[in-house]
Amino acid sequence: MLGVFLAMVAATMNGAAPAVPQAQVAVTQSVPASQSDTAIGGGQVAAPADNATGTTAFNMAVVPAGLNAEAQTPSGKFTTAGEVKPILNATKGSWVALREFDGQDLLYVTHLWAWRCGLKAMAISVNSETMQNWPLPPCHVDSAMPNAVLPQDGVPYLTLRLGAVQNITIQLVYDDLSMDVARFARKDVLLP
Repeated sequence: MLGVFLAMVAATMNGAAPAVPQAQVAVTQSVPASQSDTAIGGGQVAAPADNATGTTAFNMAVVPAGLNAEAQTPSGKFTTAGEVKPILNATKGSWVALREFDGQDLLYVTHLWAWRCGLKAMAISVNSETMQNWPLPPCHVDSAMPNAVLPQDGVPYLTLRLGAVQNITIQLVYDDLSMDVARFARKDVLLP
């Protein structure tokens, strides 16, 4: 699945037409974490964005259909939105990093993978291209460190043409079905 995603991003960066039309919307209500029967996907919790007011827009087209809110009982292992959301909010500037290495741009999401338990979905857009889902590795709930990134999880970065990445947008769906989005400029996430 990750290979398909990487191929889609590479095709987009090389000028291929986006495969899925982009539908921008802004969240207008919070989804209560206590509602176990709450589901999103297809725009049920959103209304058209008002770009004139500067409202942060969510792309509901990339939110997987049929997501259900999970119970928010703290585990002590950082496996729920209630546990990871405060950390990700406080460290939003570290969600992505960009490194120029071996004649390429490497776009890292290691920080997000390290707090992925508590997330339902992650999507990315490079240079305002069509947002694409980036599959998250499974949460290793039976281990002492469920958020650990193991070799079988793949690599938490994309390889792109040197200098190609000018901006990055990341969209998260937490397991309580709340959402967050952040946009980063190259200069703000480029590693020395």
